[in-house]
Amino acid sequence: MLLDLALYLVTPAPWRHRRLGYVRESILLTSRARRCRRAWAPHCAAARAAMLAAATDLPRRETVVVLGSGGLADVPLAELSALFRSVVLADAVHPLGARLAARRHGNVRLVTVDLVAEAGAVGALCGSADLTISANLLSQLPIVPLDRYEARHQPVPEGLGRHIVAAHLAALDGLPGRVCLITDVAQREEDRLGRITDSLDLLHGVTLPAPPRAWDWEIAPFGEAEAERRLIHRVHAYPDWAARRPSSPA
Repeated sequence: MLLDLALYLVTPAPWRHRRLGYVRESILLTSRARRCRRAWAPHCAAARAAMLAAATDLPRRETVVVLGSGGLADVPLAELSALFRSVVLADAVHPLGARLAARRHGNVRLVTVDLVAEAGAVGALCGSADLTISANLLSQLPIVPLDRYEARHQPVPEGLGRHIVAAHLAALDGLPGRVCLITDVAQREEDRLGRITDSLDLLHGVTLPAPPRAWDWEIAPFGEAEAERRLIHRVHAYPDWAARRPSSPA
C-alpha cells in the first residue's frame, strides 16, 4: 500500500490523466503484475512471441509503435529496439520502471496520450509506422471512462464501452502498415474445483474473428482477488490483424 502511494505521487503524468484516474489504474496494474509475476509469465511470453512474429517478415523495419505499452511486462522492448530503427511507446501513463527500461535504448521514445479522448491519435502516431502493436489495450480503453460515470453516480451512455472498442478497431483498420492486435476478450471466474462461477464480456459485445493464436491468462490467481476464486482472461492474438487468418485456438 505504501509503495503504491509512493509510486502514485512520483509517477510523471499530465494533471488531466491523474485527475481522470489513469495514474491510479496504472499503479494498480503494475502492482498486480509484480505480485502475480509467476502466474502472468505464460501470458507475457505468448504476447511477446506474437509481437515478434508480427515483425519477422516485414519488408521494412523503420518504426514500430506500441499502443498500451504500460509497464512493459508483455512487451519485448530489447528485441523490438534491435529490430527497428525507432520504437515509440504510447500510453496514458508510463510507469517509472518502463521509463528506466526505455532509457537503456537510444532509439526508444515515449509518447503520453489518452487514446480514448484524443481523436485521431492512433492515425497521427502510427500513420507512417511499419508495425503498430495494440498491446493488451483494447479491453482496457473503456475502463476509465466507464468508472468516471459511476464515480459521479451518472447514468452511463448506452453503448459507450462498445463504441470505444469499435472506434479503436476502426482506427487500426485505417493504418497502412502492419497491425498486431493482442487483446483479452472474456473473463471467467473459477472456484478451486474448476467450476465457472461468473463470466464477463470484456469487449462489450464486439465480436472478433477466430484468432491465429489464443491462450488463457490467469490474471488474478487464488488469493489475489478472492481466497477461493481466481480470474482467467481469454486472450486473442493476431500478429497480422489485416489478414485475420482463422485458425484453431491453442
